[in-house]
Amino acid sequence: MELQLQRLCKQYGIKAAVDQVSVHLEPGVYGLLGANGAGKTTLMRMICGVLKPTSGSIRLDGKTMQELGEQYYTHLGYMPQDFGFYPDFTAREFMLYMAAVKGMEKKAAKARTEELLELVNLRDAADKKIKSYSGGMKQRLGIAQAELNAPDILILDEPTTGLDPKERVRFRNIISGFARDKIVILSTHIVSDISYIADTILMMKQGKILLQGSMEEVTDSIRGKVWEVLVDDREADRYSRNLRVVNLHHEGNQVRLRMVEDTAPAPDARAVEPSLEDLFLYHFGEEVQGERREKDENFDQV
Repeated sequence: MELQLQRLCKQYGIKAAVDQVSVHLEPGVYGLLGANGAGKTTLMRMICGVLKPTSGSIRLDGKTMQELGEQYYTHLGYMPQDFGFYPDFTAREFMLYMAAVKGMEKKAAKARTEELLELVNLRDAADKKIKSYSGGMKQRLGIAQAELNAPDILILDEPTTGLDPKERVRFRNIISGFARDKIVILSTHIVSDISYIADTILMMKQGKILLQGSMEEVTDSIRGKVWEVLVDDREADRYSRNLRVVNLHHEGNQVRLRMVEDTAPAPDARAVEPSLEDLFLYHFGEEVQGERREKDENFDQV
C-alpha cells in the first residue's frame, strides 16, 4: 500500500493553506506535527476527499482518487477533529449506523461492532447514550467508527485534544494497536503523543512540509542548538523574556534553564541532547508565545 501526495496545493484567495506538498507514504505511523494554522487539517481533509485540492494529485498504489472513484473510500478511515455524534444514540446504535453508511453487510457490521467496542474498552457502556459519555469515551468511539471497515489508511485529526493524561495514554495504546500493516496519519500539536507512537515525523509550517524523517533524524537537525544553564532568579526572568526557554527548573536558590538558540546564550551554557519538544519550540516558538500572550490578555479581561 502506497499513498502519494504530489505537489498538493489548497489555495484560499492569495493564501496557500497547503503549498506544494509532496510526500510518499507506506505502512507505518506518521506524526503530522505543527502549530495551529500550519495546514495539517486542510491536508488531511484533502486526503479524505472532504476538500478538493486546488492543484496536485493524491494517488493510491499509483491510481488517482478520480480513477479509483468510490473504491478509494473503502480504503479510508477518518476521525475528524470535531467529530459529530448523535447524542441520543447508544454507542452500539451509532456504530451500526456508521457501518450502514459505509455500506457494510449487516451480519459483518454487527460482528465488527462488538469486536471494536471490546477493543476500545466500551463494551460495558455500549448501550448507554453517547450524551452521557466523557470526552475520552467519545474519542475512543470516534476511533472505533474510523476502524469499522478495517481501512488501509487511518487518518486521525487531533485525537487526544482535551483528554486527561490517563486517557491520552490509553488512546495512544489503541492507536498503536491499530497501526499494524496500515498507513496511520496522526495530526496533533501535542508533542508527547507524537514522541511515543510515530515512526516518521512530518513537520508542517505555513502549508509546507518543513521536515520529514525518524525522531532521531529530525531532532538531529538542531543538534548543538539546545542548551542548559544555571542562573539566579533575576537572570532566569531576563532569559525567559528574550530567549526561547523550553523548561525552567528551580534548584535551591538557582534556576536551571533549557533553551533552544542557534548560539550559546551564555558563556557557561552547555549543549545537551535535543528532543522533539525542543525542535517544536525552535520552529514554532513565536506562534506558541503568541498564543500564550493572547490567552493571558483574554484572562486579564475577564
